[in-house]
Amino acid sequence: MKAVFLCNDKNNPMRIYSQAVRDELKELSGIENTVFSKDDVLKNTALFKDTEFIFSTWGMPVFSEEEIKSIFPRLKCVFYGAGTVQFFARPFLNCGVKVFSSWAANAVPVAEYTVAQIILANKGFFMTSRFQSEGKLKEAARFKECYPGSFGEAVGIIGAGMIGSLVIEMLKGYKLKVKVFDPFLSDEKAHNLGVEKTSLEDIFSSCFVISNHLADNKETKGMLRKKHFQSMREYSAFINTGRGAQVVESELCDVLRERADITAILDVTCPEPPEEGHPFYTLPNCILTPHIAGSYGDEVMRMGEYMLVEYKKYLNSEPLSYEVTLKMLETMA
Repeated sequence: MKAVFLCNDKNNPMRIYSQAVRDELKELSGIENTVFSKDDVLKNTALFKDTEFIFSTWGMPVFSEEEIKSIFPRLKCVFYGAGTVQFFARPFLNCGVKVFSSWAANAVPVAEYTVAQIILANKGFFMTSRFQSEGKLKEAARFKECYPGSFGEAVGIIGAGMIGSLVIEMLKGYKLKVKVFDPFLSDEKAHNLGVEKTSLEDIFSSCFVISNHLADNKETKGMLRKKHFQSMREYSAFINTGRGAQVVESELCDVLRERADITAILDVTCPEPPEEGHPFYTLPNCILTPHIAGSYGDEVMRMGEYMLVEYKKYLNSEPLSYEVTLKMLETMA
């Protein structure tokens, strides 16, 4: 089989790769709708001795270098119709197999979600809607006057990778001052994005809304601490669509208790969801969403389309857009 769908969750590829995309892939590669799990592969390794292309998504199995060399001796590419490839990519790359990811496709809904939350936070939506919905009209009216809106206000973006950069581009439609903390952001890219590079401390102390888009690695674990949240401006908001592990959540809870004026909007936590009885569930200034910023509903099919386009570029020896390298894994989410 020249091309196969490989995924431990056999329903996922049928969701990610629409019927139209699967029809085109079949015409180009002969791929069938059968989805193989790792167990299927290990039970009949001879089936995959001629496999050149793997198409997958959430549920991609993990293989060792030895397994890849033994089972997939002719493998050329893995097309991953989802975001992060950190958990499986290195053995394939070490074996000379190209890996492609739809991280850019998954970045679109995350950026859209983030921009929506930024604009709502600038308007005081989270605090005022709670009071108004509870019939506390005087409190709602009082807090309404505490928020600046989105004209000329400072917004802080932590991490200017694919998602952070897309958020910045989308914010260009608003009259906002965007500050960025990202050690890997060059002066040239910052200039092209129209942002001000600054420190993490300045982001928290000077911006009315702070949004986290850090890459998920050991260097960023626990990077956002009590001192950062304590320095936040009055009535400001922190948004996390990055990873929960990047926040010392116990310290965030302490500050949320001390600072009833600030708001945390958390789409990610560590673990997900928070354990039963976690303070996040009862703190009135903590807004939780169940990791919905990424691709959901019909949005997931965008990721399959990106991999189809990338596969066609590969076949036609055209410049590729979403290839992942070992170097990229050092900084990407």
